[in-house]
Amino acid sequence: QVQLVESGGGLVQAGGSLRLSCAASGGDFSLATMAWYRQAAGKQRELVAQTTDTWITTYADSVKGRFTISRDNDKKSVYLQMNSLKPEDTAIYYCNALFWVGVGSRDYWGQGTQVTVSS
Repeated sequence: QVQLVESGGGLVQAGGSLRLSCAASGGDFSLATMAWYRQAAGKQRELVAQTTDTWITTYADSVKGRFTISRDNDKKSVYLQMNSLKPEDTAIYYCNALFWVGVGSRDYWGQGTQVTVSS
């Protein structure tokens, strides 16, 4: 069983920065595709950024150039550095771990951490 615990959310003014952390336990972290999703009030959950087991990173267009995802396999952790924050970045941010099992996959979610950006 894989467990994910996020931290680092909070209230910040527009233009500010926050760094989210996600610590994993269980599973072989180095084999997982790790991702950050977010869900704003009244909207669907969306992918923000992900990093694969081969260190390939992808970002949503809305955060490119402002957010950076990174991982530390030794610490079983993934991070999201968020700079130049905008009010529209306000959401609950979730950590996700995806493992490929045979021909299928299984993923796990953290409990989420609130990020609020004031204008």
